[in-house]
Amino acid sequence: MASPLAKIGIISIGDMGVGLARLLVAHGFAVATNVTGRSADTVERARGAQVELLPSDEVLAQSCSVILSVVPPRDAVATAQRIVDAVTSPAAVKRSENEPPLYFADLNAVAPSSVKKIAGLFSGSRFAGASSVRFVDGSILGGPPSLRASADASSSSNLSAPAPSAGGNDDDDDAISATWNRPSIPASGPYKLADIPGFGARLAATLNMRHISADVGAASGLKMCFASFSKGFTSLAIQAFTTAHRLGILPDLQGELQAVLGPHYKLASKGVVGMAPKAYRWVGEMEEIARTLSEEGGFAPDSFLGAAKVYRTVADDTVLGQEKIGKRKRGTTVEDVAAAMAEGMQTKRKKDD
Repeated sequence: MASPLAKIGIISIGDMGVGLARLLVAHGFAVATNVTGRSADTVERARGAQVELLPSDEVLAQSCSVILSVVPPRDAVATAQRIVDAVTSPAAVKRSENEPPLYFADLNAVAPSSVKKIAGLFSGSRFAGASSVRFVDGSILGGPPSLRASADASSSSNLSAPAPSAGGNDDDDDAISATWNRPSIPASGPYKLADIPGFGARLAATLNMRHISADVGAASGLKMCFASFSKGFTSLAIQAFTTAHRLGILPDLQGELQAVLGPHYKLASKGVVGMAPKAYRWVGEMEEIARTLSEEGGFAPDSFLGAAKVYRTVADDTVLGQEKIGKRKRGTTVEDVAAAMAEGMQTKRKKDD
């Protein structure tokens, strides 16, 4: 087996994190994480993706060349602070002058102002005498990486395929695109993963990462504007379908949408059915979008604070909030999402009364 191109840390190994891990392992990288205090499901998920389990953030920061932060928006600052603490602790082993600095890529759904705050954690007096960390602002547009259905069956079972060249080339990129569905990962800031000596270009190409600006905040801002369309639209669809269900006209609404706005209905149906296991994460994301549109666009935040309340209702007040990816029971159709929403909201109203 060929030696890995580099070891990449991922925090944490959720649905997106495990997809990224599988993609990286399949293309010659080693992947590690710290699962201390995480659930048995997370540990099992990590092991299934051939992710190395490390005992602490200190060990993770010391042994990895790059750390990717992929967590719910509410955890983004705390996750960055964990790595700052790990690198600057008295027990931290300083990197040699011949080693490239650690790169920390924040790929979370946060506002430009939030990611600038996170970037600021990696500078200042705490790093005097400690290993430096280069910060990358990034975002993920699309679903987790996955093998295409047309990929050869042997590819899906062979996660340790021979590594492509460290520098990467167009043929390698075409091969990845032919066998993997990958999200787009825009990145920004003064540092680029592609510039890391030896393997950076290959890493950026494997992740489908492109650098869009030298400014921290640009990549996160793009994510916020993108998600305002996709997840914002889903929040509207949840409200429309649930209200139509309560009025007894859901089949009529579906029929009219299919006849007049067919593509919109297809997107709405897919979004509504898929959102339940992720609703708790999207509460914070809607709040970050509201902050972005207010701070950067000058708009009132009301619309997306309302969308945050919709997803909070899904997560906290209905059975849909108990759903897990890969273990779905409720909300697998538009009709059942609407019914579950109506049931949960009615039960909450009775309790409040």
